[in-house]
Amino acid sequence: MNRALQPQLPTRVWRFMRRYPVLPGFIITLLVVMGLFASQISPQDPLDSTISDTGAPPVWLSGGSWHHILGADHIGRDLLSRIIHGTRISLMVASMVLTTGMLVGVTLGIVAGYKGGIWDEIIMRLVDMTYAIPFILVALVAAVIFGASLGLVLILLAVFAWPPFARQTRGLTLLLKNAEYVWSARISGASPLRIGVRHILPGVINIVVVLATLQVGGLILTESVLSFLGVGIPGPDPAWGSMVSDGRDHIAEAWWISMMPGLAIFLTIFAFNFLGDWLRDNFDPRLRQL
Repeated sequence: MNRALQPQLPTRVWRFMRRYPVLPGFIITLLVVMGLFASQISPQDPLDSTISDTGAPPVWLSGGSWHHILGADHIGRDLLSRIIHGTRISLMVASMVLTTGMLVGVTLGIVAGYKGGIWDEIIMRLVDMTYAIPFILVALVAAVIFGASLGLVLILLAVFAWPPFARQTRGLTLLLKNAEYVWSARISGASPLRIGVRHILPGVINIVVVLATLQVGGLILTESVLSFLGVGIPGPDPAWGSMVSDGRDHIAEAWWISMMPGLAIFLTIFAFNFLGDWLRDNFDPRLRQL
């Protein structure tokens, strides 16, 4: 009996892996743990440099050692420790910007869709104007004027993060405001605020969660690009983008300096995008894969 069940076990495992986001969930859980307990689990101080370890290779390459498992950068700082601490910065930026973007975008989207008229026109034109502004150019100019800092990155990303939420929420609100239960609430004398919070918001929250999950990867990538260009998180803080930038002049002889943080960026975006796709398929029955 057991022998007959053995061939079915790999099939069951494969089906479970396809049905649930096991690998993305594991990566995201690992990232959260690394971000929360970076100081406890990092093997070394991410800011300590040892000149004798400059450009030390990863442990699996010739000349590598367990002292620097993923190698060391161009001034002898441990890459693994810097990647772990960089996780905290990336997740903090993404969470703060997403929270602000969702609150502003969902609120304005519901107002635009429910009120219509001049409110809809003003809010949607603001959305169009925000999409039309070249973000990188604005970031470069702002960094020159105010100086690169974490606060500047948060403000810039928050200003440009709300339009997707507003546009998506506005479209759903246009459909929901004509629903029978919304008309019943109007007839019963419910205020627009109560209708928006109690009747429309629950109808859009699923899509907002999916959109937020898909936005995480984009925000982390944008923050990394800004740090790579020198207008994001200033050194010596271990931001992934600035770590990639540190290794671009040494890519021929020490490729791991740029490759390791670049791999962290790739895995993070991969995990959140796959999780977002899975949530979208499960929250919308029309997209659910049978």
